[in-house]
Amino acid sequence: MPNDVRLADLGWTDDRAQRFAALAGPDLVPGRVALEHNHVFRVLTADGEVLAEVAGALKHRAAARTDLPVVGDWVGVRLDPAGARSQIRLVLPRSTRVSRKAAGRDTVEQVVAANIDTLFVVFGLDKPVNPRAIERYLVVARHSGAEAVVLLNKCDLVPDAAAHVRGVGPHTDGTPVLAVSSKSGEGLDRVEGWLGRGRTIALIGPSGVGKSSIVNRLIGREVLPTGEVREWDRRGRHTSVHRQLVLREQGGVVIDTPGMREVALWDIEAIDDAFTEIAEAAASCRFRDCRHQTEPGCAVKTAVEAGRIDAARYDSYIKLRTEQDAIEQKREERGLIDAKRQSKTHARAFRALLRDRERQRR
Repeated sequence: MPNDVRLADLGWTDDRAQRFAALAGPDLVPGRVALEHNHVFRVLTADGEVLAEVAGALKHRAAARTDLPVVGDWVGVRLDPAGARSQIRLVLPRSTRVSRKAAGRDTVEQVVAANIDTLFVVFGLDKPVNPRAIERYLVVARHSGAEAVVLLNKCDLVPDAAAHVRGVGPHTDGTPVLAVSSKSGEGLDRVEGWLGRGRTIALIGPSGVGKSSIVNRLIGREVLPTGEVREWDRRGRHTSVHRQLVLREQGGVVIDTPGMREVALWDIEAIDDAFTEIAEAAASCRFRDCRHQTEPGCAVKTAVEAGRIDAARYDSYIKLRTEQDAIEQKREERGLIDAKRQSKTHARAFRALLRDRERQRR
């Protein structure tokens, strides 16, 4: 980061400054996480870029992995005067966070990036866009708390990009949809409206849709590696392997994320936020806990049968709710297991204490 860049260019605000003053000690300086690699963080501060590790005390205080720093976080750093690695000792509360269920069997939340103002969900027009995939990503976007925008990249490869925008529109629940081309730059001038000094945007989407190419266009130079599309299956190569924050000279901050092979949801309320027509109809259901499947007096089912709610959107909603219910059940089961494990640990510690006291009496 150039030394003449101020923290305000990275999104530092008076509110964050007040929170930092209340939480940080006098030996800490504020900074923003730009990259994580093998538990080493690149942090941008007012005095330049530093490499830092998470302090043991912060790891000990963290109730879950989500409490540890991710790209986009504002952190308190203790600088090493000798020039060795600094320590991250504080993570400021996040204004927004993009998260999902971590890939694999573990039922834990994974925070992808933090403190984002606008989240761009990117798909490529070099192959048919799956409306169900858009709906799933938009649930993640709504859960983040950031403003959402859908980008249909590679519009230079189709004869009528506007038709694709219109086709996707009914599946976005009012979210803006833009056709852009990272190759020609077409449409990216409209993205500038979401950028500016201190503003942060992030891009998420499947592998090979051109997120890194869009970032390079927005930055104005080749800062992220990109790959050509394979001719035999028209699939883009996965090039981003780390989440990375980049500061634009023109103003604004851009975060690139690796393509997600698995987009498992984490928050059930966000599903209703992404399907507002169903949530509105559900207010008229006979039962407050109606699941909109076989219950009598279901206003959602009635609206679907009458054509007021798209049947495909309804099917997608039910699928996502069913998936989320299963995750929620696993979370509860995990919570019970953790509680039992903690109870056993406390019981062993208490018995050990009693044995020590008994030995002291002797």
